[in-house]
Amino acid sequence: MRLVLLGAPGSGKGTQAARLRDHFGVPHISTGELLRAAVRAGTPIGLKAKAVMDAGGLVSDEIVLTILEERLSAGDTGAGYILDGYPRNLSQANALDVLLARLAQPVERAIQLDVDNELLIARLAGRALAEGRADDNPESVRKRLEVYDAQTAPVIDYYRHQQKLTSVDGVGAMEEVFERIVEALGNRFA
Repeated sequence: MRLVLLGAPGSGKGTQAARLRDHFGVPHISTGELLRAAVRAGTPIGLKAKAVMDAGGLVSDEIVLTILEERLSAGDTGAGYILDGYPRNLSQANALDVLLARLAQPVERAIQLDVDNELLIARLAGRALAEGRADDNPESVRKRLEVYDAQTAPVIDYYRHQQKLTSVDGVGAMEEVFERIVEALGNRFA
């Protein structure tokens, strides 16, 4: 199974990706985690990323794709992978397809976790209180959701056009959402 998991901040991508990893036995790959690990390890690409982040900039798609290529070249991705929250824009989606074609590991499915924005704001406000996360205040969350809606809508259409996209209701208990995703994936990956 080679899966892209899409969803707005707070939609449950990370939680569901971890459950899918355990269920299907394929790696859960988060580009944010990969970047942080490369920075901690002090790899050459990690040092480049750190310099950009320390300067307050966004890490380039080129750096992210280099780190992603290294990860996807590892032996444990032979049976597939779950990409969590990447690609985030159309440029990344195109670049990812080029990389995956070169690695002979094209995306087979894209699952979009669909959650209403007002519910996302409430979820993230709860997370902010529970975890003390300043970036999850309602105004900040609204801005992040506006960016997500503007940049990710074309990615959703990109996978829809390729007939790889399935939208899944992301509202409900974690187990209910997980069951919807597994059902959407069908027996093909069981």
